[in-house]
Amino acid sequence: MSSTPIPTSTFVTESAVIPAQLSHVWHLIKLQDFSSWWSKLQGDDFIKGASPETDVVKWTFKDGTAWDVKQEEHSVRLPNHPPTQTMALNWIINSGSGADTRDTQTIDHYITYSIIVASPALSYSSVISTIRCYPITSGTAEGQTFVTWTANFSSDADAGVIEDARFKRKEALADLAAAVTKK
Repeated sequence: MSSTPIPTSTFVTESAVIPAQLSHVWHLIKLQDFSSWWSKLQGDDFIKGASPETDVVKWTFKDGTAWDVKQEEHSVRLPNHPPTQTMALNWIINSGSGADTRDTQTIDHYITYSIIVASPALSYSSVISTIRCYPITSGTAEGQTFVTWTANFSSDADAGVIEDARFKRKEALADLAAAVTKK
């Protein structure tokens, strides 16, 4: 008797209220900075020349797993300028060159990335993830940040993959909260 795969959603959403202002949280949400707060990561390094259009960062996990993560989208606007295609292109070009882009102001506060290479290989075809940060502007959590971290997996991801992603995101959000409260 063969086992039948359990049908499962291939979408994960985890969220948390981070006890810090949006500016403190958002500053850490850059692919090359995740190891500064995510306890599962040993390191993160730019992969020079991997993509002519955007950043690719190698995440090395403490268990030896390595992912090449490609930035698909990142909300950004240059200071005191309306967003234009030319400015966005300049930001994309400069962000991979080591230019200081910390003074940029973002509009929507999100980053979307995909895993393009994994070692060992993933058991599913693809995943695209997005982290969004929202300022909490009223109520008892006013002045804090609401963060969501989603993943949309290909249809060949099984229930184990989905639950592992859910657990890792919960743990990483707790690590993010701990990192910003240390400052």
